Amino acid sequence: MKVNKLLLLVILACFSASLGFAKSKAETRDITGCLSKGDSANEFLLKANDGSTWEVKSSNVALADHVGHTVTATGVVSNAKMHNMKEDAKDAAKDSGMTKSNEEHGHLKVTDVKMVSDSCQQ
Repeated sequence: MKVNKLLLLVILACFSASLGFAKSKAETRDITGCLSKGDSANEFLLKANDGSTWEVKSSNVALADHVGHTVTATGVVSNAKMHNMKEDAKDAAKDSGMTKSNEEHGHLKVTDVKMVSDSCQQ
């Protein structure tokens, strides 16, 4: 267990040192998945087709109309720089065999939503 934590710290340190060479990820993303109701009135959860989960909010898009639908949400990633670093670290950990999954959890402010299906695929 301590070896795994140490290896993860080394990976994170190497990753942090090489930020200048890191691949660029967009702050705006398109995420396709199943939309469900979140914990609060204006919060929703998007379970993406890639296994990631996103807490989504919007002040201009009627997300409630799409609960239970498969949608493609376009939006701005909250704290994009930190989120991208976390994704890269999880990818590195998965690639090194430290984890079985690199499923991500993030926050997205939705600017547009398009319905893909009127139901969620299981």
